[in-house]
Amino acid sequence: MIVYLNGRFMPKDEARISPDDRGILFADGVYEVVRAYGSRLFRMGPHLKRLERSLRILRIPQPEEDFAAIAQKLLRDNGLDTGDATVYVQITRGAVSPRKHTFPDGEIAPTVYAAASPFDPVPEKGKAGVRVVLHPDMRWARCDIKSLALLPNVLAAQYAVEHGAEEAVLVRDGMVTEGSHTSFCAVYDGVLVTSPKSNYILGSITRDTVLDLCRKLDIPVREFPIQVTDLNGADECMILGTGSEVTPVVQVDDWRVGDGKPGPVTRRLQQAYCALYEGPDT
Repeated sequence: MIVYLNGRFMPKDEARISPDDRGILFADGVYEVVRAYGSRLFRMGPHLKRLERSLRILRIPQPEEDFAAIAQKLLRDNGLDTGDATVYVQITRGAVSPRKHTFPDGEIAPTVYAAASPFDPVPEKGKAGVRVVLHPDMRWARCDIKSLALLPNVLAAQYAVEHGAEEAVLVRDGMVTEGSHTSFCAVYDGVLVTSPKSNYILGSITRDTVLDLCRKLDIPVREFPIQVTDLNGADECMILGTGSEVTPVVQVDDWRVGDGKPGPVTRRLQQAYCALYEGPDT
């Protein structure tokens, strides 16, 4: 596999990052994952804007790399430009220096890494729907930054796997926030409800895309916190993400959502989302 590291394309087994890099020592960095359908990068522009925002908030210098060009080359060089794939981009504060919590002295070049991987979608999940489990939201108070510090997400996702579920839906102060690696929506009487943007959820590109589709499809939207006590009254639920796209949720913990089948709002959004990435303007 060919990867990109600090200005060079190279075989992955030749890529070297210092153990003193702040991304390793402190998870001091950010990342993005972009879906590629064939050679077409889906919503690359919004992903890069979010990457720039995360870097700006953490005061990591903006690299000069053309990430769209890097992504295309990685897809080509790895033979991934005809099927489904993902491109991962990671930027850390860099610095090979003594370990200390404060920023390194002087101008330090960030460490820039990118890699492409094949993606194997599971259409059956989108057709039949999935089960999720509820889990306490133990993350820090800046979930809007796409930071490398994902240990609470990892533990929640592992909890879901160990309990036979597709995803862990996180609950903070009695309110549903999002999934461990997805956004979460519910439908009540034809209205799609999802937690509003705040420092407690990630500004998901897929979530923004789906809300835009709702406006085009005249599906009412309410960005409002969902009380966990009201969740079992939802007619439909769904998770959204770069890999998940629009995936129906038909069971939460041990109770069934609606009639236990993907609902009409979810189906409309699935079809519209698919038409979007298959269209000429991906």
